[in-house]
Amino acid sequence: MSLFNTVRNTIVPVHKEGYPFVAAFFVASLVLGWIFKPLFWIGMIFTLWCAYFFRDPERVTPQDDDLVISPADGKVSAIQMVTPPAELNLGSEPMLRISVFMNVLNCHVNRAPMHGRIVSINYRSGSFVNAELDKASEDNERNGLVIETGHGQIGVVQIAGLVARRILCWANPNEPVDAGERFGLIRFGSRLDVFLPAGAAPRVSLGQTAVAGETVIAEFASAKGPVISRRS
Repeated sequence: MSLFNTVRNTIVPVHKEGYPFVAAFFVASLVLGWIFKPLFWIGMIFTLWCAYFFRDPERVTPQDDDLVISPADGKVSAIQMVTPPAELNLGSEPMLRISVFMNVLNCHVNRAPMHGRIVSINYRSGSFVNAELDKASEDNERNGLVIETGHGQIGVVQIAGLVARRILCWANPNEPVDAGERFGLIRFGSRLDVFLPAGAAPRVSLGQTAVAGETVIAEFASAKGPVISRRS
């Protein structure tokens, strides 16, 4: 039983959105292996990579309404004051934007950065340039959520990348959302932007690796005591 629990706790579950892709890679491996046996093993490598890409691990999220949690796994690629996208209706004044870039090896399940209520969800079509570039925030296909929090409205924008061609969002307007709660996924490389109102202070540095649902990227207050966490 101890060995079984160890194996079960080690294997990371695959998100259901990845099932069709994993199955397709596996079937392709069988077909290729029938044509030329070594191709089966090459196909299986890609099948395992696909399962790894769509992994959906548990995360332990700090439960504190003053903390802003990373919505994505990846590298912090930008921390700057910029005007939020017009479709978010967050005004024309610059807001603190923290961007997290996801490469093809990162977990791509997206999580809510704060507790609150989803006010609106706005999709905008666009191009597919490298999501790590600053112009991707304006030019690329994107999907933006506005969340009403205890510190005002924040924006969370899913941005498609050079390889990504599909943004998924299963959240709905007027729904409550908890910090660390899964709300979407982007297939094969992308970026998340978080727009924060006045009073938020960054708690990460450029180039730092962030973990979705766990890493504190900004804070609205300091000098506080212990923080309660929630596993999901």
